[in-house]
Amino acid sequence: MEEEVNVTYLILDGHVDLNKYRFFYFPIVLIVYLLIICSNCTIVYLIWKHQNLHEPMYIFIAALLLNSIFLCTNIYPKLLIDFLSEKQIITYQACLVQYFMFYSLVDSEFLMLAAMSYDRYVSICKPLQYPMIMRKRTVSIFLALAWLLPACQVMGAATMSANQKLCSFTLRVIFCNNTIYKLFCMTSRAISYFGVFILLNTVGFPVIFIIFSYSKILIICYQNYGEVRRKAAQTCLPHLFVLINYFVLLSYDVITVRLESDFPKTARLIMTLQLVLYNPLFNPIIYGLKMKEIYKHLRRLFCQDKIN
Repeated sequence: MEEEVNVTYLILDGHVDLNKYRFFYFPIVLIVYLLIICSNCTIVYLIWKHQNLHEPMYIFIAALLLNSIFLCTNIYPKLLIDFLSEKQIITYQACLVQYFMFYSLVDSEFLMLAAMSYDRYVSICKPLQYPMIMRKRTVSIFLALAWLLPACQVMGAATMSANQKLCSFTLRVIFCNNTIYKLFCMTSRAISYFGVFILLNTVGFPVIFIIFSYSKILIICYQNYGEVRRKAAQTCLPHLFVLINYFVLLSYDVITVRLESDFPKTARLIMTLQLVLYNPLFNPIIYGLKMKEIYKHLRRLFCQDKIN
């Protein structure tokens, strides 16, 4: 006799007029997903292929774009399936996996941006020491920490959540995020405190470090002219732009848990989509157009026939 396994299903109730617009949503999201994959992979390919892009700054950019690919792959395939399904459901176990992947990858982005800011700080403020400080081993350690530290911490939060008793089975979102805490029969202080610890560790402290690093760079820029200021503007502005957007969107994600009943459903859907749409879609454009060396290789790639 096969043993019956109890499977808990959750309803994803964050969709707006899905029955009416499902065949409109599906192609749009599919095209966006393919654009994200193609654009991010193109920049990563250029960095991997060209030797002059094998520098810490470009390696961090490649890692950031790969992170975006993983993040979107965690969300978009399930989203596309839901558009064509009669019921938008997910097992609680799968929801926890999606939750784990989402926050570990989101938090990794902040640590990678912190590593980028340190790289720019050393490059602009300590140019003579740059080759000694930013070695391949240092870059490898930064990347390992950026991926492993959030993963280990969020794994702890997901494991604690797996043991909680559920009194609700409906999520007012389109994918599993921190609104799963609203399903618990009792609010767990341990999970709440651990969540704050993770937030400080992987978002708060990196953002403070980034602000400190760019403040130092800004001071150096005001004290110097010409090449130093141009280099700072060319390499730092894209990082700052990405950071500000990501910080604002993640702040929304944290705040909405406190405003669960007051936030309009359509506005919630739009803002939630921004988390997995805006940066993954526009990061390749920002870095591809603003980073001079990447832009040169990008032009050569798409203008090969004209050049030949």
